[in-house]
Amino acid sequence: MRIAFIGFGEVAGHFARDLRAAGHGDIEAFDIAFADLGSKATRNARERQVAVAPNAAEAVRGADLVISAVTAGSALAAARAVGSLPHAPFFLDVNSVSPGTKRDAAAAIEAAGGRYVEAAVMTSVPPHGIRAPMLLGGPHAAAFLPLARDLGLRAEVFSDTVGGASSVKMCRSIMVKGLEALVTECTLTARRYGVEREVLASLAETIPADWTALSRYMLTRALVHGRRRAEEVREVARTVEEAGLTPMQSPATAARHDWAADIGAQLPPDILATTDLPTLLDAVLAKT
Repeated sequence: MRIAFIGFGEVAGHFARDLRAAGHGDIEAFDIAFADLGSKATRNARERQVAVAPNAAEAVRGADLVISAVTAGSALAAARAVGSLPHAPFFLDVNSVSPGTKRDAAAAIEAAGGRYVEAAVMTSVPPHGIRAPMLLGGPHAAAFLPLARDLGLRAEVFSDTVGGASSVKMCRSIMVKGLEALVTECTLTARRYGVEREVLASLAETIPADWTALSRYMLTRALVHGRRRAEEVREVARTVEEAGLTPMQSPATAARHDWAADIGAQLPPDILATTDLPTLLDAVLAKT
């Protein structure tokens, strides 16, 4: 079968690697970052031996399956960019966006002739790759499920309507992305006062966990992927609004992730890869 990707960042790169390893070599992709020959998306395509398309419409032409894996803020634009889909491919939308945004994307794909399948990826893609668990939604989800399993996806149908699966994902993200922002602010402040060891020990007593390792992991994820997380959390805020509630925590979470992304862009790879929390905290504080 022929597979097309719209967006070729971290998620698409992992999926394409696993698909090729399973024998699916007819893969083409489009990413706006392909215009930069030194971009991560370009490197991903070269390393995965994926054909590069000049635009989204060319990438999806003749594809049996289209996988949309862009940043949250571009998810709707990506759905609208594919043009006509007279061959009725499945369009798997793995983007982390609100139920309302998913419904808008579904309307665009259905109008173009495609079969839209909502997907909510329920954990970080690394290290699971294409085996990251996901919930599927929409009227075409059940028909897509056998193909999903043949491709190696660890998927299950959540609902035959679009939006339900994403509501699970977005509500989860209120907590997960919010916790990353809280850990960032907590550990940096504690380090500035020289009390991070005591603070982490106290947290471990209250909520049993290895808070040193957890804090290092969460802070690193915010530093490396903060921009993408900030976009997702703005979709989280939209999810809260769609529920008729006022988002209070999520806007602050998005701001903290944007801040982390700015700092992370200034740090060398060896610092971002360190497993020593004090070293990482000191490097971040030096940039504030």
